[in-house]
Amino acid sequence: MAALLIVLAPCQAWAMFGSITVADEKEMGKKFDNAIRAQMSFVDDPEVVSYVKGVVDRVAATLPPQPWTIQSAVVGQGSMNAFAIPGGYIYIFTGLILGVENEDELAAVISHELAHVTERHVAKRMDQMRFINIASIAGVLAGALIGANGGGTSTNAIGQAVATGAMAGAQSAFLMYTRENERDADEVGIVYLMKSGYNPDAMPKTFEIMQKQHWFMSGSDNVPTYLSTHPGLSERVAYLRDRIRRMPAEVVAREYNRDKFLRIQTLVRARMSGADTALAYYNSKPKTEMLCLDYAGKGIALDRLKRMSQAEHEFETALACGDNDPLVLREAGIFYFNKGDFAKAGPYLQKATIMNPRDAMSLFFVARLMAERKDYKSAISTMERVVREVPEDSEVRFHLGRIYGESGDLFEAHLQLTYAALYGRDKKNMQFHMDKTKALAATETQKKRLAQLQKAAGERFDKGAQGEKRSP
Repeated sequence: MAALLIVLAPCQAWAMFGSITVADEKEMGKKFDNAIRAQMSFVDDPEVVSYVKGVVDRVAATLPPQPWTIQSAVVGQGSMNAFAIPGGYIYIFTGLILGVENEDELAAVISHELAHVTERHVAKRMDQMRFINIASIAGVLAGALIGANGGGTSTNAIGQAVATGAMAGAQSAFLMYTRENERDADEVGIVYLMKSGYNPDAMPKTFEIMQKQHWFMSGSDNVPTYLSTHPGLSERVAYLRDRIRRMPAEVVAREYNRDKFLRIQTLVRARMSGADTALAYYNSKPKTEMLCLDYAGKGIALDRLKRMSQAEHEFETALACGDNDPLVLREAGIFYFNKGDFAKAGPYLQKATIMNPRDAMSLFFVARLMAERKDYKSAISTMERVVREVPEDSEVRFHLGRIYGESGDLFEAHLQLTYAALYGRDKKNMQFHMDKTKALAATETQKKRLAQLQKAAGERFDKGAQGEKRSP
């Protein structure tokens, strides 16, 4: 749903002669992903990431055969938005999760965005141009999207910096989704939504939410006029509703998916929105409507505000009614771990992992508890399980490196710390630990692991990357 800023760089480009190939789209998608990851904060909570991936995969399963795998990521940003790009990448903002009311509405936006990809709207617009520089496109497109979705001065500045760097010495032109593109994405997207088993009325309902929130009004702080790509929402709601009226009654009567969505929304609100805003939400909610997980969410918000005694009270309230909820157990365990009460944290985290063995966050803290007890063998084994679940999480790699170092395995310690710096886009520390890893690589196995690390570093910091990650 975001605008597309495309750079024409005749001096450095090659002639495409009106033909954007699948390979070109894949390359642009990969370079864009590198650029956006270098500049924005991505959510790494496996509970949130896996949930969103599940919704995306459910919609993607209804698409016609695609030449790429659909890949999703969650951006920690408050705008009520999502966008998909050529190459099969789709990004969902935490603001969208907070802005909609159920999973069907989230899926509606995802369906709309994936329709832009399957209809090749970006590629078709690019086909009208003779000269295309894929690297410049990726950089400026990333800058445009960062600026458009920033909702704040610092983020907009980052977007402008990325765009300026990519435009050096080049002509520039704006390409936006047209009214026809948007209508196509609505019409195709609502089919994907319906085939996925969701209620199709969620799409016009989501547009109505956007109208009420003024997220996409021209001239708003969130979307500048030149990047507003949502023309005629009222008109689009009307024709979608007209189309829905002709659908089978049993399709329109489908129940909205809420339970799992509301759990994820609680996590996003408590951990990823402003702590004061989250606390105000829970304080305004009638006690008769408060769920066990809501008390845990309130505890998270209070913890973030350093109001520890109040936070503990809320966690104890949550545990009193939700001691069989793995998410409540996990969040209480994390609270007590960070407080330094390992004896109290342990049972909650252990029970959470038993109830949900795939929860990498619970396993991560269990591994750290094992390391605190100097049970390095168990700690390493458990943290390696976490790495298999979230291989590009810099914090997981960092703690695994520390555990290896404490156990005396310096090669593995520096190897993991190199990966931590790589995924955190910290070139200076990456090079430091890379040099240490090289010096310590003695066996054939170690040399192979070093070669794999060097390959990963080369791919991450290739010509398409837009520099080191910036501080918010």
